[in-house]
Amino acid sequence: MNASAHHFAAASFRQRALRQRGKPLEHAWRDHGDHALNPDLFAYYEDLDMRSAAVLVPVVDYGDEARVIFTRRTTKLRKHSGQIAFPGGSIDPEDRSPEDAALRECEEEIGLDRHFVQPVARLPDYLAGTGFRITPILSVVRPGFSLTANPDEVDHIFEVPLGFIMDPANHEHRSGVLGGRTRHYYEINYGDHRIWGITAGIVRTIYERLYA
Repeated sequence: MNASAHHFAAASFRQRALRQRGKPLEHAWRDHGDHALNPDLFAYYEDLDMRSAAVLVPVVDYGDEARVIFTRRTTKLRKHSGQIAFPGGSIDPEDRSPEDAALRECEEEIGLDRHFVQPVARLPDYLAGTGFRITPILSVVRPGFSLTANPDEVDHIFEVPLGFIMDPANHEHRSGVLGGRTRHYYEINYGDHRIWGITAGIVRTIYERLYA
């Protein structure tokens, strides 16, 4: 898609998030994510006892071209260690909503004060083979914030231009063998950062529902 830079401003992102394409959220999970590339996973996911989680997709308002905050998970973590991720985690009983959980986790992981963050819309739930039903929360972040990585969870914080990750030419279709079966997934490479798996699947969902 050839688009002028203002299409990747935070204001345009907000408008697109509020008028997403495709099925209503409660029915749309089948149409997006890595499992859409691997149809044999549908039955497995439907029978899996999923734990609820939420991630924040923080789109920073820098004018004509917004940027998106990503983290690299520390190698200390048991699951997805060393991988690129959005800030987020399990929804706890005391969390009032997926939005509240995502904001809390973001504060805990990278120190982003929720007063700088405006949640805008949800994406369809993303079902992960690790047993999580993840609700991505699309949000706009106003500048002026400061970030501090929690060393127990995050070892690096970086930003990527929204226009870069919304360019389908940067969405590489890859495959590998997992558990004796070939699995297909998306991968996005930005400099030395390899964004793949769940995170790239969420990015691809944003593209399909907001920009395709």
